[in-house]
This record gives sequence, structure tokens and C-alpha cells, in this order.
Amino acid sequence: MVGLGKYEKLPVKEILLEENAELSALTAEILNRVKGSSVKVRRIKEDREGRRVKGLDSKTSLYLTPFPGALLKPCPGTKAYICCGYQILHLGTNCPMDCAYCILQAYFDRPRPTVFTNIWERLREVAQILDAQPARVFRLGTGEFMDSLALDPLVGWSRTLMPFVSSRKNTILEFKTKTDRIEGLLSSDSRDRIVVSWSLNSPDIVASEERGTSGLRKRLESARRCQEEGFVVGFHLDPIIRHEDWRDQYARTIEMLDKFVRPDRIIWISMGCLRYVPQLKSIIRKRHPKSGVVDGEFIRGLDGKMRYFRPLRAEMYAHLAGTLGEWSKDLGLYLCMESHEVWLESLGWSPMDSAGLSAYLDERVAKLFG
Repeated sequence: MVGLGKYEKLPVKEILLEENAELSALTAEILNRVKGSSVKVRRIKEDREGRRVKGLDSKTSLYLTPFPGALLKPCPGTKAYICCGYQILHLGTNCPMDCAYCILQAYFDRPRPTVFTNIWERLREVAQILDAQPARVFRLGTGEFMDSLALDPLVGWSRTLMPFVSSRKNTILEFKTKTDRIEGLLSSDSRDRIVVSWSLNSPDIVASEERGTSGLRKRLESARRCQEEGFVVGFHLDPIIRHEDWRDQYARTIEMLDKFVRPDRIIWISMGCLRYVPQLKSIIRKRHPKSGVVDGEFIRGLDGKMRYFRPLRAEMYAHLAGTLGEWSKDLGLYLCMESHEVWLESLGWSPMDSAGLSAYLDERVAKLFG
């Protein structure tokens, strides 16, 4: 059994154990890892009438509970914009970090990190889906509803999921993170079909808006270490935020990329400008009163989310694509949830639709993994 290790330094102070969660093998592993640590364990029964239980609204409380829904589900894109065809392994919700712009604040009424305890038992259902379609490329990820690695030293997702995926030639798994929690990845013998990705932003945005995350240098040092250990890596410049000196700020981020990582072992870099559901604005104003991410003018997009005006988005994408292109012409650059017109205006080409983007990314998988 892998011990707690450096987990003591992470901002989780207690574990809240819901009824029926104790029946899971994952729960037993987690409880074993916190033995002898300062992490407290509290058994609870959430009030069915809606009254809040103390600790359930805290970022420092990890909530363990079974999940009755689907473990594998498509990324919640929209027909109004081009989607990448990503598939989500739904392992939990929220994380110990607290980014001001996080859209999950509007999706989940409680900020507590939550881990679903029955996922190991249900992986066989996922295996049946993957194995039934051997000709299809499944691009799986765990970073849609929570950070992929922030809790990994405690929950051990990497140690189980990596060999599960590496044995399937029609599947890749992407761990997406804003941390330097790569211990579990490096301790595994699995490398094939695994992508380790980092969400990046400008130095100022990381410092002011991404509370509790690892700094840019630590993220990129981790990326370099993963490349040295044989991993393929990816990056996500998302959300790109228009702020003072944004051109110089994002140039500094790209300069750091050049310093730390090899472009030939990058499978893709996505770009996506800030977008948010309208109700998120008041939540940000309340929870992050010093944040400036929703300052300025936005319009309601075709998907109902607030976005920068189209010319501003195209300008930002074109500028960053040009800067990245000076570093390398083969980065698998793509836009996240944008229109055909914005693709053409900013990158000079378009996959036309979601099927085209999926095919483009599948080709990147074949190029890096065979």
C-alpha cells in the first residue's frame, strides 16, 4: 500500500464519509493512507431535508460517497460550437484549489471536493464499452469536473487507471492538472496511451486568480520531468483572459514552455477564451471580490455563455498561435468550443465541425502513440 507521503502538505483537513461509502475498496485505501496523519475522518449522514451539515461547504473537507450515475460520459459540448469529442471519466467533483473563474462554482452548489467511492467496481462497465468498439479512438479524461491529480496521492486514481488504459490500443487517458502532483504517475510502469496535461495561464492570472494551485514554474518543471520519464504531455491555455499587458504576459508563459519542455513530445495545445454561464458572475463577485476576470464587456454566445466579442477572441487566438508557431509548427494546436468562423479568422483553417476536430485529434494520437 502506498503511504500518504507528501499529502500532509495538501489543503484537506478532514474526510467526510457518507453512508454506504465504507463498503468500497477505494474508501478502505483512502482511510488506510490517512492513518497516523492529521487528517480527521468523520462519518456523516447528509440531511435529506436539505439542511447543511457542518463541513460540507468547505474546500478543506473531502467528501466520499457512492455515485449512481454513468462513469463514462461525453464532454458537455454544444452543437453551436466545434467540440473535440472528449469522453469524461466522472470520478468526482470539485477540487481543493479555488480558481476565481472556475465554472464548477455555478454547476455545484457546494465547493467541497467530492470523490465517488464506487468507481473501481464500475470500471468493468467502461471496459465493455471500450472493448466493444475496437476501431474507435476513445480520448478519455478525468479533468472536466475536478483536477486530475490534486487528490491523486490520497485517492490513487493514477495507479489503477494507467494500467487499465495502457492495455487498450483504442484508448488514451489524459490527466489534466494545475498541480505538480506527479508522484503517482512516476511510480507506475505504464506510459503507453497516457497523456499528462497542464492548464496554463499568464503569470499574473496564475498569481491573482488561481488560488491554491502550483505556480507556472512548478507545473512546467513537472511537465519536463514527465517527458524525461517517457510521458507524452499536453497543455491547455484556457481560459485565456484579456487583462493588462496580456500579450507580454502570455509571451512569458510561452517562453517558459520553450525553456522547460520539448515540443516534439507535445500531443496538443488547446486554446479557449474565458466563457461562463451568466449566473457565475455574481458568484465570483461574492466569493472572489478582488477578482477582475469578469470585468469588461461580454456578450451572450450561441451556447448561452458569456464570451468576449468575436473579434477580440479571434485577435487573442491569432496572437498566441503566432507566438507558439515561432516556437514550433507541430504542436497540435486547436480551439476549444469555438465557431468555424473564429477558427478561420484566427488560425487560417478549420476542421469544419466536431467530427473534423475529433479526426484531427485522433491523428495526433496516432502520431504520438502509433
